[in-house]
This record gives sequence, C-alpha cells and structure tokens, in this order.
Amino acid sequence: MTEISMQYARLGDDFAATIAAVRPDRWENPSPCEGWTARDVVRHVIETQGMFLGLVGREFGPVPSVDDDPAAAWEAARKVVQADLDDPDRAGAEFDGLWGRTRFDDAVNTFLRFDLIVHRWDLARATGLDEELSLSDVRWARERTTAFGANLRRDGVCGPEITPPDGASEQIQLLAFLGRRAW
Repeated sequence: MTEISMQYARLGDDFAATIAAVRPDRWENPSPCEGWTARDVVRHVIETQGMFLGLVGREFGPVPSVDDDPAAAWEAARKVVQADLDDPDRAGAEFDGLWGRTRFDDAVNTFLRFDLIVHRWDLARATGLDEELSLSDVRWARERTTAFGANLRRDGVCGPEITPPDGASEQIQLLAFLGRRAW
C-alpha cells in the first residue's frame, strides 16, 4: 500500500463511519452546500469518484443507489477506487487534466482526499454528528487550497470566503475560507 492508498482508505473509513451514524430521518436535512441535502453530499462524493475513474477509462460498475442505501453505495464506490489505488499500474494511469498530464493516484490524493475531508464535515454538520476533523487533515486541506487557485471559487466548488470569528480554530478558519459557516 502506498501512502496515497493508505490515506484514501483512512478517509474512506471516516466517511463510511459518518454515513453509518446518520439517523434515517436526517438524510433530507439541508447541508452546508447550498441546495444539497445530506444525501446529496454522499451522492456528490460518489459521482466525483466516478468522474476521476472515467478520466482514466474506468468505471464503477454496478453501485447501489444513494437514494436507497447511501452506505452501500459508498462502500461499492470506494472499493473500486481503493482497488485501483492498490494496483500500481492502475494507480499510475495518466490523463490530461486541468493541470496537464496527471496520474490517477495523484488526482485521488489531491482532489478526492480533499473532498472526503470537507464533505465528511458537511455530512456531519447536516446530520448533527461529530464535526471534528483531525488537525493534520485540516492543515493538509488548507495547504491544498492554495494549489487549487482560482478553481476553488469556480461555480459549484466552494463559495466565497467568510470571515471567521477572532481566535477561531484552524478548522473554523479552513471552513470559513471554503465558504462554510462553522460557528
């Protein structure tokens, strides 16, 4: 297992645990992502994973519906991405992306890792679960935002930055930078 594969597995487990903790009556709660429910957050994460698989000519295959079983849908989707990360040839597959020639595993590390961190918080916030992110993940995600540049503010990515309260934690500062009111 590479470092990227291990990080993806860890964050995938965290996201799965959050999904598993959602009470059935909270799936339609609004999320911090404008116009999305908690269920839509899971759908987005899965669709984004599928988009990156598509960039290297692969796909999930059959995945349960997020509408019927968000946990099973996530498990099926992440299993495919994890298998690709664990296979050196598939992990090293290249595609032409926004920043030029990119390896699949590098794209997972940059984009999907970021998605899993931020959207786990979104899902937890929407459903009243523990919102605490690890400090190392917060710092890593904040560092990644500089690499995204103006693309971070493209339509459908992150909203405008919000000014956090004085003395805000690094997590609150990150979320405010991403346009999320976390206080």
